[in-house]
Amino acid sequence: MQDTDRRLSLGQKAGWGLADMGIVVFVIVKQLLVLSFLTNYLGVPVTIAGMVTTGILFFDMITDPLIGYLSDRTNTRWGRRAPWMFVGALVLAAGTVGLFGVPEKLDLTSTILWVSGFFILATIGFTMVAIPYGATAGEMTQNPQERSAMMGFRMAFASLGILLGGAVIPQLAGGTREGHLSAVIIVVPIMVLAIWGSIWSTRKTPRIMEPSRQNPWEMASLVWNNTSFMILVIIYGVMTLAIALITAGLPFAAMYLILDDGETMLSSVASGLGVLSLMFAAFVLGSILSQAVWVWLSTKLGKTLALIAGLVLYIIVLFVIYRALPSVNVTAIAGLFMLAGMTNGAYQQIPWAMYPDLMDITRAKTGAAIEGAFSAIWLFGQKFANALAPSLLAFILSIYGWRETTKGITEQLPEAINALRMSITIVPLVILAVAILGLIFVYLRSIAANDG
Repeated sequence: MQDTDRRLSLGQKAGWGLADMGIVVFVIVKQLLVLSFLTNYLGVPVTIAGMVTTGILFFDMITDPLIGYLSDRTNTRWGRRAPWMFVGALVLAAGTVGLFGVPEKLDLTSTILWVSGFFILATIGFTMVAIPYGATAGEMTQNPQERSAMMGFRMAFASLGILLGGAVIPQLAGGTREGHLSAVIIVVPIMVLAIWGSIWSTRKTPRIMEPSRQNPWEMASLVWNNTSFMILVIIYGVMTLAIALITAGLPFAAMYLILDDGETMLSSVASGLGVLSLMFAAFVLGSILSQAVWVWLSTKLGKTLALIAGLVLYIIVLFVIYRALPSVNVTAIAGLFMLAGMTNGAYQQIPWAMYPDLMDITRAKTGAAIEGAFSAIWLFGQKFANALAPSLLAFILSIYGWRETTKGITEQLPEAINALRMSITIVPLVILAVAILGLIFVYLRSIAANDG
């Protein structure tokens, strides 16, 4: 085992973060575009589209423990994680292209089967990359300050991934079915190169080469007995449900809630980029600008208190957005989305710096190096929330009579529009409040008990 307490070079920390640019593109695609693509461009009823999306994302969760276990036990000259990430990037790319490459003349059932098959392939590739990648955060260093800096780089590159998935792809798609395929064909090579570039730039960082000797049940028991980690997994999943619900609703909001009147400062930008791309660009700019602030606050206040502060600010911004929608002032809404991006930076960065610290507890007590198992369970909560969000949004909209179309936009009932407004503001606001209570009254107490 190499020295994992030494400081990493700037290039190594930045290189580690680079992979998340490629990973996050797919995260945004599956949260933001798949439900909308099925409902607004393929004519799939919103209830069925929600069930398909949720079902496949639940399937995605099943593969996490398997990939985590296998990567812990992998033994190659390139280490335990790199081979999985290298091959997984290719599988992810192929699945993403196929997902949007639906032939024109398929009937509804065949369309659903086509999208489902390639969506499953893409999620398998995503897991092959994301689980080993998350595990490397615990292998490269056990210095908490180094991890905070690593997560700052990770979130900066993740913000670029958000921009690619949430702004560039919709802009290149041009509001057409065929445009979505053209857009992903352009962006997918960037995803692959980001992941491969990260593998290359971190090839000399400290890593644990020896494969784990624990069987799956022993690994599961070790992770389960780390109480603070399991509590954080649940709370992170709650936070993710709020963010995923907002993300799933944004393509609908850009069509029905944010209507440019052509008279504000950013109207010409909205006309050129599209409202959805403009909102994501503003969101990403806010996220990028906030990264150094959250690293600094994590150092000054501690990671947990900094996260709580970020979530409180997020709630305030969501309430202001609720009051502002529907709106014809794209400049004002873009400003609010920039503020939302700044507060979202806390959610993006800080939990990912917290959970490797908790892995150290198990390694210190038992000597077991099972970072892959921890990474799998960590992402389990995130993936559960991401799987639930499209179905929850579809369920809410269907109750109020949301109408599917193949034209991109159609007339909706006032009740359905109001349900959409609530779904991307007030409902996530309440969910984030629950997460804050969990951090204060459950997580902090578990940490105190460990220290005691």
